Amino acid sequence: MFHYRTAAILLALVLVVMGSWKMIVETVTAFLRKQFALDYIAILAILVSIFTGQYLVALVIVLMLSSGTQLEEYGMTKAQQSLTALSDRIPKEVLRLNTDDHTDKVAIASIVVGERILVRKGEVVPLDGVLDSTTALTDESSLTGEPYMLDKLKGDQIRSGIVNMGDVMIVRVTKPDNESTYRKIIGMVQEAQQEKAPLIRLADRYSTIFTIITLVIATFAYLISHDIGRVLAVLVVATPCPLILATPIALFGGMNASAKRRVLVKRLSALEVLARVTTFIFDKTGTITLGKPIVTNVVMLDDSMDASHALQIAEAIERNSLHPIAKAIVDAAREKNGTQLSARDIMEETGVGISAIIEDVRYHISKMAQSHDINAVELKREGKIVARIEFEDTLKQDSTDILKEIHNLGVKIHIFTGDKKENAEKILLQLGDIREHLTLKADCSPTEKKDGVAALKAAGEVTAMVGDGINDAPALALADVGMVFSNEEQTAASEAADIVFLGGDLEDVKETIRIAKRTIRIALQSIFVGIGLSIVAMIFASLGYIPAIIGALLQEAIDVAVILNALRASRA
Repeated sequence: MFHYRTAAILLALVLVVMGSWKMIVETVTAFLRKQFALDYIAILAILVSIFTGQYLVALVIVLMLSSGTQLEEYGMTKAQQSLTALSDRIPKEVLRLNTDDHTDKVAIASIVVGERILVRKGEVVPLDGVLDSTTALTDESSLTGEPYMLDKLKGDQIRSGIVNMGDVMIVRVTKPDNESTYRKIIGMVQEAQQEKAPLIRLADRYSTIFTIITLVIATFAYLISHDIGRVLAVLVVATPCPLILATPIALFGGMNASAKRRVLVKRLSALEVLARVTTFIFDKTGTITLGKPIVTNVVMLDDSMDASHALQIAEAIERNSLHPIAKAIVDAAREKNGTQLSARDIMEETGVGISAIIEDVRYHISKMAQSHDINAVELKREGKIVARIEFEDTLKQDSTDILKEIHNLGVKIHIFTGDKKENAEKILLQLGDIREHLTLKADCSPTEKKDGVAALKAAGEVTAMVGDGINDAPALALADVGMVFSNEEQTAASEAADIVFLGGDLEDVKETIRIAKRTIRIALQSIFVGIGLSIVAMIFASLGYIPAIIGALLQEAIDVAVILNALRASRA
């Protein structure tokens, strides 16, 4: 009998050491570095249970901590699914098209700039480049959130991460694998996943208070009973798994909820800061406006033609041009549903304009000959100006409503723009009543934008900068939270930002604020619920109502409740 009991004790001790060895090493390391460790109470509970001969309790504590770690890893995995899916989409090999038009399968990393690759229907484009085929049909929703298929023409830019929805396409590579659009997104994901969140440090601070409360209750239990078993029960119930588990799961859940909306949170700290921002600074062009020209007026200068016909002629000339002005004219004409005219002998010259013969008459479109405070082109017939087509950058459809909703959250709104003051004020007029609550700063250089952010921070404001261009990068980097609308030409802005919107919808800003506030609320709720339940259980344990073994199981139930609550942050 003695040998069996000794063997059982030795086996229990071995299992306890094996199960808690990693935690012991981490705790001792933290102690030597004079850092506070959350596992002090757990280690103390294990030591007391061994000292009192309650080896089963020690085993249950170790099991509780081990299962808690497994639950944490499960919660992390669930919360990161949308993020890791980004990297899972990218292929590892690609078909290279050789000079003899034969293909061979090679590793993506071996492709050099200038080589051509073949992308079949349904495949993800693995590298950035330009279209070498005549046409292509692509799905860019993984990058932009845009649900529509896009037609591409030879020479158009092709970004990695989009899906080929048409026939086989040939892409001439312009960037190596490590500089591709999609690879940079993956890098951002990895950077975010490896970062320790500030709220974990907040949990550390709460754990100091929690440890003091635990020791006070444990001391009280011993003083009123002189029963070391009650002390052990208190320590077992106080094992701080809720503090360890709740915050990281909630924050990664917030990242997951953002990723579902094509919003990439590069730094976990951004969620905590965004939840308490007091001032938002918006760039104008491409952020609250479309960032592209829209036809706003057709002014007729010849009575022999009406505006609708002039727009039809301009559309026929510009139909196949890739210039942004051309696209604006084509879009405006097609909205009118007018008859499409045929153009021949089309000639386009950079800096001069574009001309064509329509209905046996030579027409020419060029920039206005004189400087005006309007953006416009002239339509000439046989050298005589017959119409002026005017353009403006206009508000995004939901800009007014979104800015109102953000203002109603109790934050101040500033607009910093490099555009001329008169142009910026035109945009403000389109915003309606909300403009009374906005502060405009126009004609801003990148340095002036940065200085403006610095001044707001010096005044005690917690700032968030929302931009989309390279000229926003210094201000984005300086702001407490930098938020940017992604564009393949704007890597400097994207790298300076904490949060990247992979689409162009301004509503994503509002939704990310909502997700941040909800995530922090859930994280703190999980911490306080876990602490509260543990304190109640400790009080009952100190009075002798909860034995150590039941206390261990009760603490496990508290852990599960805290984890399930923290996982709610994953919901978008």
